[in-house]
Amino acid sequence: MPPVKPMLAKSVAKIPPGMQYEAKWDGFRAIVFRDGAEVELGSRTGKPLTRYFPELVAALAERLPQRCVLDGEIVIAREGRLDFDALTERIHPADSRVRMLAERTPSSFVAFDLLALDAESLLDVPQVDRRALLVRALDAVAPPVHVAPATTDIEVARRWFEQYEGAGLDGVVAKPLNLRYRPDERAMYKIKHERTADVVVAGYRLHKSGPVVGSLLLGLHDDRGVLQHVGVSAAFPMRQRAELVAELEPLRMTDVRGHPWAAWAEEAAHESARLPGAPSRWSSKKDLSWVPLRPERVAEVAYDHMENGARFRHTARFRRWRPDRTPESCTYAQLEEPVRYDLAEIFGER
Repeated sequence: MPPVKPMLAKSVAKIPPGMQYEAKWDGFRAIVFRDGAEVELGSRTGKPLTRYFPELVAALAERLPQRCVLDGEIVIAREGRLDFDALTERIHPADSRVRMLAERTPSSFVAFDLLALDAESLLDVPQVDRRALLVRALDAVAPPVHVAPATTDIEVARRWFEQYEGAGLDGVVAKPLNLRYRPDERAMYKIKHERTADVVVAGYRLHKSGPVVGSLLLGLHDDRGVLQHVGVSAAFPMRQRAELVAELEPLRMTDVRGHPWAAWAEEAAHESARLPGAPSRWSSKKDLSWVPLRPERVAEVAYDHMENGARFRHTARFRRWRPDRTPESCTYAQLEEPVRYDLAEIFGER
């Protein structure tokens, strides 16, 4: 019975041998509960997602076994690749908008684990046997419900790691063959792409604990030479957070006027440029104010992949300052573009 928290993965640098391998999907992790006509979607935190995906609830009620619990990912595909932005638009308080988006950008569910079938819990069943039961239970399933491709061949996993990024996926997950399902524990392994980029540090936000740096605001110049906000770097030890305030003080601007992101507080300005503090339902109660810096300092950061080619999908990891680079040289052109790969080809391999 809900809520059940999903089993998690810890990051490792290389694909480990001797395991079951799957693609790492970039969507909303979800536990699906079906009991006859009842279908519930539970989020990673255990909170319900059911009302946000009415078209998926209907498809799951039609296609799944009468009584089952599945672990998987809710995704939305556009033009042959995953679109995380379209997914986040679904978390909206207005039912009318949710239903409109359900028709415009319908979602899919990718199942990769089976936690219960009929009246039997499978949490203590080894991974390799749960996988066999999953494939058998969903053998005749049809889109928008899919079974995630899986392999025990590490060479195939390495090929997936390189190819699938072009369809919007962000790495590979490795699961020990004898692994029992362990809710809310990091018992699996994830291997994600990591790249580096030189970015302009154009501001920072204060940490909730006091007058120390919480996150650095990062920018890249587009092909018109306009500095666009592309994300943040935030994982600093507390001592370094305090040191950064002093280190960046010479660049601090007392007035945001003259800064490339001076219009950040104007909602309309976000329609034509990428600025920090974009208003959204995710951030409506957060303090989005920030300290502007003269955009003269360059840092090297590590990132896994870009969202729609416009911003870092996750928080970037600070690596070092780059005094040898000019802010003008920090452009989108330096970023590596993955080769396009059609999402349909991934499901076709099943």
